Amino acid sequence: MTATTVDPSLSLQINTKTHHHGAVVEEIEGLIRVYKDGHVERSQIVPFVMSSVAPEPVVTSRDIVIDKPTNIWARFYLPKYHKNLPLLVYFHGGGFCVGSTAWSCYHEFLAKLAAKANCLILSVNYRLAPENRLAAAYDDGFKALMWVKQQAICGSGNEWWSKQCNFSSIFLAGDSAGANIAHNVAIRLNSCQPMSIKPLTIKGTILIQPFFGGERRTNSEKYTVEPPRSALSLAASDTYWRLALPPGASRDHPWCNPRAKGSIQLGELGISPIMVCVAEMDVLRDRNLDMCAALARAGKQVECVVHKSVGHAFQVLNKSQLSQTRHLR
Repeated sequence: MTATTVDPSLSLQINTKTHHHGAVVEEIEGLIRVYKDGHVERSQIVPFVMSSVAPEPVVTSRDIVIDKPTNIWARFYLPKYHKNLPLLVYFHGGGFCVGSTAWSCYHEFLAKLAAKANCLILSVNYRLAPENRLAAAYDDGFKALMWVKQQAICGSGNEWWSKQCNFSSIFLAGDSAGANIAHNVAIRLNSCQPMSIKPLTIKGTILIQPFFGGERRTNSEKYTVEPPRSALSLAASDTYWRLALPPGASRDHPWCNPRAKGSIQLGELGISPIMVCVAEMDVLRDRNLDMCAALARAGKQVECVVHKSVGHAFQVLNKSQLSQTRHLR
C-alpha cells in the first residue's frame, strides 16, 4: 500500500529494544509496528524533503497549514508562467497508516506531474491510523476542500497560487489509500447541497490503484505474485485494514468494500467522469476492474486504464512512469 520500495533487509530502523510498551500486536516489516498499549513506531524508510527541494525547475512548491488543531497541512505545486490552471487535490498512499506528502518519492512524482499535466496540485497530509482511524482521513480530505473553497472566496493572503487557479475546474485524485480517500470525499461532497461548495466545481475523480478490500478473496488477491520489492502484499493489506477501520469492523465495511451490502450505490456517486488506473500485477487488480465495471453499469462515465507488467504504486516507485500523463481541463 505504501508508495515506496519495501526492502525487508532494512527492517524497522527504530528501537527494537523497546519493551515498556508491551508486546507487538501488529507489524508490517520495515514500515510500522504497533504495541499492545497503542504505541506506534514508524520507520524512516523514505526520506522526508522540504518543499524548497526542486526536482522540477519549472514548478514552485510551498507548504501551507490547513487546520492547526488537527495539524493538517498541504504542499502546493504551481507550474511557473501559467494562469487559470485546474487544481488537482491529491491524497498520498500508505494504507492509511504510513506515508507523507513530504516523502521524497511523492514530492518528486507530484512536481513532475504538475509540470507535465499543467495543473496546480494540492497534496494533503492527512492524519494517519491507527492513532486516527477512519473516518479521520476522510474528514481531513473534506476539510481540505472546504479550505480551498474559503481561499476561492477571500484569498486570505494566498494570492501567489489562488490567482493562478481555476476554481471551477477541481479534480480529486490519489493513489492506493489516497484513491480510497478521494472516492469517499467525492461521496461526501455529493451528499452536500450544491451551493455549499460554491464557487468550487468538481470536474472529475482520478483513482490510481484504489485501495479496497473485502472478506471474500478475489483471484488476483489469491494468485497474483507482485514484482520483487513490491509496495503491497495481501498480508500487508489485511494489516492496514485492521489498523485503519473502526475496531471490530470487517473488511466488508463500506469504507473498505464499496460493493458490500449496505454500501452506497455507485449510481449515487454524483461526481463524473471517473478514471481508474489499474496495475496488471497488483493484488488489487480484480477489485479495481470490478469497480470500473460496476461504475459503467451504474451509468457513470468511467475510463479504465490498465498498465501492463507493473505492480502496485509503480508510478512513484519508477520515476520514469509519466509518459501517459495528460493535461487537465
